[in-house]
Amino acid sequence: MNLRVQRSLRHEYTLYVDREVEQYKETVGYAKMMDLAAAASAVLEGELQIGIREMLLADEVNRIIMVRLKLPSFEVWRRRLLRNASEPKNPEHWGLRADTPLAYALTTDSVSAQVVVTGARVQGSSLYLAANGCQVTVLEPEHDMVERVLSAAADEGLDNRVRGVTTSLWQWAPEGQIAAVVCTPAAFAGLSGIERSQVIALLQSATTDGGVHLVETIIAGQEAISEDELRASYKLGWDVSFHREAGEARTFLAKKHKS
Repeated sequence: MNLRVQRSLRHEYTLYVDREVEQYKETVGYAKMMDLAAAASAVLEGELQIGIREMLLADEVNRIIMVRLKLPSFEVWRRRLLRNASEPKNPEHWGLRADTPLAYALTTDSVSAQVVVTGARVQGSSLYLAANGCQVTVLEPEHDMVERVLSAAADEGLDNRVRGVTTSLWQWAPEGQIAAVVCTPAAFAGLSGIERSQVIALLQSATTDGGVHLVETIIAGQEAISEDELRASYKLGWDVSFHREAGEARTFLAKKHKS
């Protein structure tokens, strides 16, 4: 491998680690972060220079999180990446975890299945699903984000499977039957309880039998939408489960019963 490629992979690995570490920090509470800081401080006991100590403390907290998440070393990550480089159907190819809950959206007939994706991690999620044969509609209020996703899809030869709409989930209505909905709690931010119920009911009615709804990265105590509210919204005609992510986050999965 030439030096230029090696440096590029090092950069991608750094971005991967930073993304996983920051996501973990967002999913744990204040008390857990204080415990991590205390553990890091104990390792650095004796460092006198305050400025240097603060930088080292932040690095040590990140190192502890890496260990807790069991993130692979650069060499292990590099081998996995190269092994999967020619396999766009693999989640790792798109910067997703190997055990991504998105795989549940592929339990239906993925060839030409209509899938809606909105919320955080929209680009990797959309391209992964498109690479597995889905027809993906990306909903994003930010026009620049929609353009980035469409540009990335074109670069990967997936532009015929990805459609972008600059809108929110609340303002959008399905044009036909859909096989899966993938979103994060951010998609429900700013909506009242009644509005959330209306959005969910509309999506449920448009979902085919056997279709799935995924709400990723649900954190206890968050305001956008709670686990209890999701359970209550999917009582009849749906099988419901929760799947743990990194840290304290969980993904909500609901599968519609077949008639």
